[in-house]
Amino acid sequence: MSEIRVESLVKRYGDATALDGVSLAFPRGSFTALLGPSGCGKTTMLRLIAGF
Repeated sequence: MSEIRVESLVKRYGDATALDGVSLAFPRGSFTALLGPSGCGKTTMLRLIAGF
């Protein structure tokens, strides 16, 4: 069972798409790192999960 599950996450800023169809599952008690280049949507995804 996953503690946090994200399915088909989409975020758009006007005509620009920041996230498109992201799906992830973070298992209970796990340590997870999000890695990627600048501007790939890491912070956007974390803000959406947190509710900002």
